[in-house]
Amino acid sequence: MGARASGMAYASSCLSDEWSIFNNIAGLASVQTPTASFSCDVQPGFMPFNKSAAVIATPIKPGVAGVGFYRFGDDLYNEQIITGGYSNQFGLAALGVKVNYIQYNATGYGRKGVFTVSFGGIAELTPHLFIGAHIVNINQPKLSPDYDETTPTILIAGILIKPSDNTLITTELEKDLEYKPTWKTGIEHSVYKKFVFRTGFSVYPSSGFFGMGFKLKKFLIDYTFQYRPELGARHQSSVTYRFHNLEKK
Repeated sequence: MGARASGMAYASSCLSDEWSIFNNIAGLASVQTPTASFSCDVQPGFMPFNKSAAVIATPIKPGVAGVGFYRFGDDLYNEQIITGGYSNQFGLAALGVKVNYIQYNATGYGRKGVFTVSFGGIAELTPHLFIGAHIVNINQPKLSPDYDETTPTILIAGILIKPSDNTLITTELEKDLEYKPTWKTGIEHSVYKKFVFRTGFSVYPSSGFFGMGFKLKKFLIDYTFQYRPELGARHQSSVTYRFHNLEKK
């Protein structure tokens, strides 16, 4: 989740912001002030695929802690997640861990809840080159005692290049243990420190992304348009409030 990540095709393994609570938890270590954010992801052609999420993150001593809330689906089927995570910077590397409580609800089938654990890291090799990796659902809890079905375990690794202070390029591979790998690449470019433009693409499934953002003193507003041939267009927007103006520091 997060319109910044979606604007770069969700190539988020090396991104560091409050939405790392739902992406690579290691990136949460970069949050410098208490922050709250809300995001809504809408697919007009198929409303049951709509998603929404909210995050709260704050620096503590040491590190950064955060909580997140997520919902996907409609009254017939929906998934809800409550997550709590912690990340800290150790020299050139940031490491983080999070615990999710995931609840699945299906009309006629009842409700099922499981706990999952995820872990991630981001390393700064040079000021212009970063690598990141994270594992989603290390513990693989079973969804039913009668079937050998577990929550998906996903391995994600990527690199981020900063050719200049205003531009970053990131690419990553995502591998669900049960499916083919997905390749994602995104670009972000800032203009006058207030406007941000993003674009990206993913392969398997094939999707194109375009996004933009606007920075105020304490507010960040982001929007992304995604197009996938078999599903059509979807839109995601995020509004973030930072309790202190970082530009004054």
